[in-house]
Amino acid sequence: MTQRNVRTDCIHLDGYKPCPPHKRSGVVCDYCAEYRPSHFRILILKVGAAGEVIRNTPILHRLRALYPGAEIIWMTDYPDFIPRSLVQKVLKYDWKNALLVQEQEYDLLLSLDKDTQVCAVANRVRAAVKKGFLLDPLGKIVPADDDARRKWLTGIFDDLMKENTRHYVEETFEICGWEWAGERYILENVPRVPLSFPRTEGRPLIGLNTGAGSIWPTRIWPEDSWRDLAAALQTRGYDVLLLGGPDEHEKNLRLARESGARYEGLKNFLEFSGLVGCCDLVVTAVTMALHIAIALERRIVLLNNIFNASEFYLYGLGSIVQPELDCLACYKRAFDGGCPVEDCMELISVADVAAAVETNLSAQEPVSSP
Repeated sequence: MTQRNVRTDCIHLDGYKPCPPHKRSGVVCDYCAEYRPSHFRILILKVGAAGEVIRNTPILHRLRALYPGAEIIWMTDYPDFIPRSLVQKVLKYDWKNALLVQEQEYDLLLSLDKDTQVCAVANRVRAAVKKGFLLDPLGKIVPADDDARRKWLTGIFDDLMKENTRHYVEETFEICGWEWAGERYILENVPRVPLSFPRTEGRPLIGLNTGAGSIWPTRIWPEDSWRDLAAALQTRGYDVLLLGGPDEHEKNLRLARESGARYEGLKNFLEFSGLVGCCDLVVTAVTMALHIAIALERRIVLLNNIFNASEFYLYGLGSIVQPELDCLACYKRAFDGGCPVEDCMELISVADVAAAVETNLSAQEPVSSP
């Protein structure tokens, strides 16, 4: 057999099968113009949730500026939302890949999930520098250094969380040891999703994202309010598209029947992103649709109650509507006897949301019809 030099430090090689440059042209290592040594390796552990993954993508701008030739690897539950133009390897978060990253060496680890299992993986990763969150010997999540301490403290003390005036992207940059400089979300490969109904030129399409996930049911606006909003917006001359996932499917079918709003059915993550991209404005609670809308620069009306509104930076794309209560930012997963009202989301009126839609639409021309 012909002896051959193999450049095992090249990011294109996995040691199992032919690398892409060799497969395309038959070139070998000694003469390959695409040889790219992995001289600086970065591992990002940001597993979930989907919206959280999207709103961590701004750090890629800074990583590429600071380490232009670096190999970036990201492990996540949501690989569809990772920008492949900036990240060389995307690993699905599972036990196999958790073992894989522990058998490699990295120059920088960004452990951005406050999750015990993810932090356990971060502990065992061999990295020259570790930023973010780790696990202590008692199994408690702790900051890797002082840059992550403020975010750690706001997570475990309600009073500090309520006092916080910095938004999430600023905090993420601080964890990494940087100052945020306006870096935006990145969302690539969003498909063009054809709608089943014709768009009228100049008639804005309003997306109503009617759910907010099962983890925080306290942030879900009542179904009757969504129905009345859909009807009110259509009366004012807007088209209305209902958005949601499996948890909202039956609800959206009902809302479509009762209000006349459009509903395109269940979609996968990227197709859902494409539907959001069809809208001129999206009304949503704090959930994945919010971050997709920010990434795609759609206008936004955000409904909030249990979170600190300072956490959300909308990049000038919209506004927040929330109840007028002193107990906002309670971070409760269930309303209890200590709440002044049974469900404070009911205090957000349809009239106020409809007015916010009109105000925010006046700030920008509608997107062109697909």
